[in-house]
Amino acid sequence: MYPTVRAARDRFVLERRGPRPQLDPWRHQDVIVEDELSHLGTIARSATVFLTGKECPWRCVMCDLWRYTTPHDTPRGAIPAQLAAARAALSSRRESIGQIKLYNASNFFDDHAVPESDHAAIVSELHGLDRVIVESHPALVGTRVDRFLHALNTVPAAPRLEVAMGLETANPEALERLNKGIALEDFAAAATELRRRSVDLRVFVLISPPFIPIPEQDRWLCESLDFAFACGASIVSLIPTRDGNGAMEALAASGLYARPDLSDIERSVELAHQTRRTGRVSVDLWDLERFARCPHCVDSRRRRLQAINLEQCVRPSVVCDRCGHGQAA
Repeated sequence: MYPTVRAARDRFVLERRGPRPQLDPWRHQDVIVEDELSHLGTIARSATVFLTGKECPWRCVMCDLWRYTTPHDTPRGAIPAQLAAARAALSSRRESIGQIKLYNASNFFDDHAVPESDHAAIVSELHGLDRVIVESHPALVGTRVDRFLHALNTVPAAPRLEVAMGLETANPEALERLNKGIALEDFAAAATELRRRSVDLRVFVLISPPFIPIPEQDRWLCESLDFAFACGASIVSLIPTRDGNGAMEALAASGLYARPDLSDIERSVELAHQTRRTGRVSVDLWDLERFARCPHCVDSRRRRLQAINLEQCVRPSVVCDRCGHGQAA
């Protein structure tokens, strides 16, 4: 049975983890480049650097990002070194980018994960960019943001800051059970703090989160989009809820979670675009094949979703003569 107390939930999550990979805190894990629709309606060439650093202190039941972190504090100088190496790799590939996402599978504003003493060195590696996006738990939004903004403002033509925060769902009961340690009012307060500082907001919303019955998933997806945009989000990124961390398999066995398939993801994207009133909506396409049942149409369906991300309008469904997807019943 899933515990009701946070400390017991922490144990529930930790006890079901597999072995932790051994990672070098001085090496970034990957850097990818993709197109993203900007707030101006133009196509921005965007790099995502997957940094290595200390694990997030929160034990969200759905999260598997601890695999990409270390159990110890990030050494001083490691994040700037990783970023410098990533930018050098981009330069060697002749990649011209306008924005960069610094995703450390944790919280950028956690001093244990990204030492504040490294802020100036990090900023020095952001030259020539229009925008920098970092991720953070809402509880860490405040004076830590001010200190990074101060570092940004010390250089000419500094990139604009955008902070990505996980709302996950606007269902208050499900949000509490996710063990994220926040309520809706906490998220809204953090969003207000960002808005006061003229910092843009990106929001992560889960597709098929646990603790919400299947017949209610679509309703709560729409409620979550409405809440995110009401908080000032300029873009909402839909994230299919993955299994594979042990805790999610336990929830599935108890009937508290059903893994989405590619059709669920497509339906959620279509619904989001049919009901959104403002801002942009995108769907995370990373590892999309794990949600697909048919290997013959997954690439075409991925391209369709990417086109929807860039055009912000729903395209006709892909028709597959192997699995019958998109064909009339």
